[in-house]
Amino acid sequence: MRPAVSDPELLRLRNGIDNLDAALIYLLAERFKCTQAVGVYKAAHNLPAADATREAAQIARLRQLAQDAKLDPNFAEKFFNFVVKEVIRHHEALRRKS
Repeated sequence: MRPAVSDPELLRLRNGIDNLDAALIYLLAERFKCTQAVGVYKAAHNLPAADATREAAQIARLRQLAQDAKLDPNFAEKFFNFVVKEVIRHHEALRRKS
């Protein structure tokens, strides 16, 4: 049996999820502002869009953070890779413009 949408406990729990989702979106927006500045810098200095050494170090660091936070490190790595792929796409676009 599915709980009613008006169930106060379910609504409270979902409200917490909604707040966290909003925080994640704002944090991602801030992260992309920072990576945009990096992309502008890289384009201006003719640096490659990707940095495999930095990415590997970040993956190791984030996997450890995920483990410490009781989050699946594989999920954290997949999420990070998704974000980095988008960042690199932005950096390549900036490089083409310059």
